[in-house]
Amino acid sequence: MTTKTGTAAVNNTSRSRSHVRGGKAKSAFKPSDLMQRILPEELFLGILCLERKRAERSRKRFLLVLIDAEDALNTEHPSRVLAGVVRAADASRRETDPAGWYKDRAILGVMFTELGATDDAAAVRRLEEKVHGALAAELSAEDLQLVGVTIHIFGSDFGDGDDISADPMFYPDLIHLHESKKLPFVLKRVMDVAGSLALIVLLSPILLLIAIAIKLTSKGPVLYKQERLGQFGKTFTCLKFRSMKRDSDSKIHQEFITQVIKGTYDGNPAEGGAPVYKMTRDPRVTRVGQFIRRTSLDELPQFFNVLTGDMSLVGPRPPIEYEYKEYDVWHRRRVLEVKPGITGLWQVRGRSRVRFDDMVRLDLQYARGWSLWLDIRILLATPRAVAFGGDAY
Repeated sequence: MTTKTGTAAVNNTSRSRSHVRGGKAKSAFKPSDLMQRILPEELFLGILCLERKRAERSRKRFLLVLIDAEDALNTEHPSRVLAGVVRAADASRRETDPAGWYKDRAILGVMFTELGATDDAAAVRRLEEKVHGALAAELSAEDLQLVGVTIHIFGSDFGDGDDISADPMFYPDLIHLHESKKLPFVLKRVMDVAGSLALIVLLSPILLLIAIAIKLTSKGPVLYKQERLGQFGKTFTCLKFRSMKRDSDSKIHQEFITQVIKGTYDGNPAEGGAPVYKMTRDPRVTRVGQFIRRTSLDELPQFFNVLTGDMSLVGPRPPIEYEYKEYDVWHRRRVLEVKPGITGLWQVRGRSRVRFDDMVRLDLQYARGWSLWLDIRILLATPRAVAFGGDAY
């Protein structure tokens, strides 16, 4: 029996949404069994999504325990194992803790809310002991080997060295959305690849000129490689033309962006004009860097990130890890809903003159209303926003 905790145990998401059809597992229980106290998959997942959204607003943590009995479905006695799993889950939870099928007749889930002031490690340790003990009391040693337990924490703060990737187990609604829009997402990928290849070929002379200018005016590599966070917090190497001096310290940007995210930066309106929520006088930027930043030419190498599948032509901008660690819980959804992009709704509707919370709302608005036509409209509006926006720094 295996136990995985935290956000590391998220790699089986794709199979978590598939359904077991037919087979012996369908006849595992009769109506008179404890099964009556276990919620069906659709209802349980709906409650899970509702609980997650409530936690995003209240900033309260909760735990999701998944008891995986899929390995037992191919044995001679799947109903015996599943019955033991249901009894163990029922014995481990409080009356107010919802229990149901995360995956029908295969993975049983229990949500533990109202954790109070208990720290994450203590809560997980207590639940591990409780669930393991209940399973051991209900299953034979042989059956116990067919069952795995994972414990997932929603709303936990980040600590040094923690895996900051978001846990897809809490987002079955997003997984279902991607499954229901499989063809449109395939077409979006086709548009990404075709568009990126065409633009790389078309803009190749400009790419070469920028590379030469950077090399002739400052020491260091032409490309700047930075670890960014993609969908569900997966890290990837984001490419940009280097606009800063070699070996520049990121601390100045980290301190600035923390103020922007927390809402303590006023946009420096004393300089005249509308507030700007981006560093306008970064001492690390070179003369060539100032030009390519203002014209957004520094981001052209990200077409290669689109080709590799780490980014899309359209989507939220990918954050740096230290930015993400400053996010409120609801902010994190901007890196969950869709793949990050080179341009997006934020870029064509205000850009650096929009407060961080409003930028997140634009990203979420894009994700929830996404369509191929919306991507096309944003792509068509981007050149004008870059040429006449005047708010890139």
